[in-house]
Amino acid sequence: MTDHSRQKLDKAQAFLAGATLGMFKLPDDHQMIVDRGLGCTVWDTDGNEYIDYVLGSGPMILGHANPAVLDAITTQAGRGSTFYGLNEPAIDLAEQIVEASPCAEQVRFTCSGTDATFYALRLARAYSGREKVLKFDGGWHGGHDYAQQDADPDRRGHARALSDGIPAGATETVLICPFNDLDQATTLIEQHAHELAAVIVEPLQRAIQPVEGFLPGLEAVAKWNGVILILDEIVTGFRLAWGGAQEHYGVTPDLVVYGKTISGGYTLSAVCGRADIMACAAPERKGSGHYAFISGTFNGNPISCAAGLATLSELSKPNIYPDLHAVSRRLRVGLEEIAAETGLPLQILGDGPVLQPFFSEEPIRTYRDSQNTDLTRQKAFGLGMLKQGYFVNPTGKLYLSTVHTAEIVDRTLAAARSVMAGLN
Repeated sequence: MTDHSRQKLDKAQAFLAGATLGMFKLPDDHQMIVDRGLGCTVWDTDGNEYIDYVLGSGPMILGHANPAVLDAITTQAGRGSTFYGLNEPAIDLAEQIVEASPCAEQVRFTCSGTDATFYALRLARAYSGREKVLKFDGGWHGGHDYAQQDADPDRRGHARALSDGIPAGATETVLICPFNDLDQATTLIEQHAHELAAVIVEPLQRAIQPVEGFLPGLEAVAKWNGVILILDEIVTGFRLAWGGAQEHYGVTPDLVVYGKTISGGYTLSAVCGRADIMACAAPERKGSGHYAFISGTFNGNPISCAAGLATLSELSKPNIYPDLHAVSRRLRVGLEEIAAETGLPLQILGDGPVLQPFFSEEPIRTYRDSQNTDLTRQKAFGLGMLKQGYFVNPTGKLYLSTVHTAEIVDRTLAAARSVMAGLN
C-alpha cells in the first residue's frame, strides 16, 4: 500500500464513524480506497485493478460511467441540479415505471431503499388504519426501526430488534415468519388480520429463491384477509426482468418499492402501487382523510431521475435480459463445477444477475438455513477473490452487469479455481 492510501485510511479512521460509510467494511489487511470505475472494472488509489462484482451494492447494472447515463446527467446538471418542484425527468420516469410495473398505477419518489420501505409501510398503515406488519426472518428492507427486526427465538412469530436504539413499541408492531413457509405465514395473517396493515417481502430474499407457490400463495392469502402486500423490489426491480420479480415470478402486490437499478447510481427510490392506496400521500388529504406524509428535499431529484431514465432506456433494448441471465448462469454453473471438482460443498444461490455462494450440502430455503452453512469458508473465499483482483463483498451477493462478458466470467472462474484449491 502506498503512503498516500495509508494516510487516507488513517484519515478515514479519524473522521468517519467506524472508518466506513456504513456496514460494508473490509478487514484491515484487505482495505482499499476506490478511486474510479469504468464498465465492470474499478481501480483503487494505488492503481490496482479489480473486476467489480459489488457494483455499488447493485445500482450499477450498466457498469460504471455508462456513456448514456453520463450524457443524461451532464445535460440535466447544466439545466439545474434540484428544484423541489415538479420536473420533466421525474414525470417521465414515473410514467416509465408505471408502464413497466404490473401493479403500479402511481409513484412517489424517495431517496433510498430504507426510505421506500419505510414509507410503503406508512402508506399501508394509513390506508388500512391498522398498525402491525409481517416481515420474513432475514429479509432486508433497509435500516429503519421496522426493518431492523428478526425472529425472536423465544417467542414464535414475534420480533427482536437487530440494533440498539429501536423503541420496544416499534418491535411489538412487527410479526416475523420464516421465508418460504406459506403455512406459518397464512396462520399469522389469519390470526392478526384485524390488526395487520401489511406483509412485506423480498421476492428473492437476499439470494434465496421462493419455492414454487410461495409468492402466489402469499398474494392470495393477503388479498383474502384484506392485508396489503408490499413487494420489496429494491434489488430485483428491472434486474430479473423488465417487469422485475412481479413478471419473473408471477406475483402482483398492492405496493412495490424500487431502488438501485432505477437510480442509475444516484440517490433515488420509489414507492408505487394501487392508485387508491397511493392517494393517501396527496398533500390535500392531510387533516381530511387517510393521509401518509411522504416528502423530502431531494425526492424526484432531476439529475437522479435523468440517470434513471437513461438506465431504463438501455435496459429496454433487445436481448438485455436474456444476455444478463446467460452470463450469470455461466458464472454460477462454472463455480459449482469447480467446487465439485475440488470436493467443496458449494451452492450458488440467487437468480439472474444476483448470486451468492454458500458452502453447505444441505438445502437452503430460509435465512436460518443460510446461517447454518460454513460462513468461515464463505468469507475466506470472498477475501481470496479480492486478493486475486475481484472486488466482492466477502460475505454478500455477487452482482453482474450488462458489461460483464463471457470472457470476464471465464477469467473470474480461473481465479476462483485457484482460490478454492486453497480452501480444502
